[in-house]
Amino acid sequence: MADPKGFLNHGREVAKSRPVDVRLKDWNEVYVPGSLLPIISKQASRCMDCGIPFCHNGCPLGNLIPEWNDYAYREDWAAASERLHATNNFPEFTGRLCPAPCESACVLGINQPAVTIKNVEVSIIDKAWDSGDVDPQIPERLSGKTVAVIGSGPAGLAAAQQLTRAGHTVAVYERADRIGGLLRYGIPEFKMEKRHINRRIEQMRAEGTRFRTGIEIGRDLKATDLKKRYDAVVIAAGATTARDLPVPGRELKGIYQAMEYLPLANKVQEGDYVTAPITAEGKHVVVIGGGDTGADCVGTAHRQGAASVTQLEIMPRPGDERNAGQPWPTFPMLYKVTSAHEEGGERVYSVSTTHFEGDEDGNVQWLHLTEVEFIDGKLTPKPGTERKIPAQLVTLAMGFTGTDRDNGLVDQFGLELDERGNIARDADFQTNVPGVFVAGDAGRGQSLIVWAIAEGRSAARGTDRFLTGTSDLPAPIRPTDRALMV
Repeated sequence: MADPKGFLNHGREVAKSRPVDVRLKDWNEVYVPGSLLPIISKQASRCMDCGIPFCHNGCPLGNLIPEWNDYAYREDWAAASERLHATNNFPEFTGRLCPAPCESACVLGINQPAVTIKNVEVSIIDKAWDSGDVDPQIPERLSGKTVAVIGSGPAGLAAAQQLTRAGHTVAVYERADRIGGLLRYGIPEFKMEKRHINRRIEQMRAEGTRFRTGIEIGRDLKATDLKKRYDAVVIAAGATTARDLPVPGRELKGIYQAMEYLPLANKVQEGDYVTAPITAEGKHVVVIGGGDTGADCVGTAHRQGAASVTQLEIMPRPGDERNAGQPWPTFPMLYKVTSAHEEGGERVYSVSTTHFEGDEDGNVQWLHLTEVEFIDGKLTPKPGTERKIPAQLVTLAMGFTGTDRDNGLVDQFGLELDERGNIARDADFQTNVPGVFVAGDAGRGQSLIVWAIAEGRSAARGTDRFLTGTSDLPAPIRPTDRALMV
């Protein structure tokens, strides 16, 4: 174990952020480069070597957290990287983007601040890359079987890497012009620089995975034709149908889905545009939706020079500490201040948009809202609380309702959907069509990156068994598993 008295001797320290006035001038990650290494060994020593490490249960990947905490404490970075990669294909993604349900389940967190598991994780993998400890794992022999993976987000990439390492010939199809899915175009550069994706793609190419960009299955290539070409197909196309806001004035110009707005800012960083076609510069911006995607819109608007930024959330403000209805080790709903919120703007809770108002040219200018409260279990407008706020750019970040049906992929394959509109699958992640599997949000619904990677790994095992009759690949979760919440 790590230092037996580590959690007694050391308090919790997290990564340092660059000053707001400095980081708003660029799109680099918000944290001070290298600030973790001087403190991370002490932070890893706070791991208690619990009799039952509930962090394993909090993480759907089953990450071996106490083991790599011990190695990080001893600064054996190569061993720590090996233990980290034993359960997680892309720890540099989760170490930056995951909300860390493992920390919510940390035993130390019962009566003290939890171990900084996420910071330890990202320190290990960044050190591994810098030290050259991340090598391609090329299969010793090929199976002769071929697999198509539809979608290159975390679920698709995890499935592809696992199946390639099992010896299958894998091609990943991505409808965008670059590999990465929402990691590439949905996550702003200031949360994760895209160089982290690029070097993983190069590792996967060296292992034998092939990538096909700019091809949308269902439109550019029929699903039935794809199935004829390959022995198996893994659908990891995500849940990209965005929830809309059908209120009067929705048709006004200047109102966009978050995933119409965010990718354009990322394309500027890729060099595709000098200025984003949709920009917040000089505008009063309203973000509808209080989750992580909404926060991404907030941070992006700040960097584009918005005149003001207001984030609206229909639910009440969460508490600062766990309440009795969300006991340890469940994942609590807490008031969260992201780096984007540190940079300014206003957050308004318990409000609902009633309608939009525009100018004579059809551009949105005002958002009308009302306060809401729970009455008999339903959110109900509070009389006399109606007001309007300036809104020249509005982004809708209210989540997603299911996988894309418009491109024909679901119907062309003849896939069955479950009651929530997700693609139905059996215990092996196989759909009703033999040889067609589904992983990630397309089958689970909108979820976290760590669940997407776990889904990809588990679907890879089901696919491998279908192709060969057996599999040594790990399956960390079942399709029916859900996060530990109440």
